[in-house]
Amino acid sequence: MKESQAAAQIIHIIKEWDPFQAGPDFYETEAAEIVQAVYTEDDAERLGEAIQTVFEVSFDQTLPLSECKRLAERLLVIKDSSSC
Repeated sequence: MKESQAAAQIIHIIKEWDPFQAGPDFYETEAAEIVQAVYTEDDAERLGEAIQTVFEVSFDQTLPLSECKRLAERLLVIKDSSSC
C-alpha cells in the first residue's frame, strides 16, 4: 500500500469513527491533524493522547483515552502496512 493510500484510509477511518455522532463529513480538520500525528508517532499510547487532544481542542470535550488508543492502534497498523 502506498503512503497516499494509507493516508486516505486513515482519514476514512477517522471520519467513520464519528465520536460525536456529527456525521462523517464533520471531521476534516481533525482528520488532517491526526494523519500528521500518525506519521510522527509510533507509540499507540502517545498517539492516543494526541488524538484525544485534537478532539478536545476542537469540541471542548474529552474522549476516553481507551477509545483514542484503540483508534491509534488501528491507524498505526495502516501506517506500518504502507511502509513495507
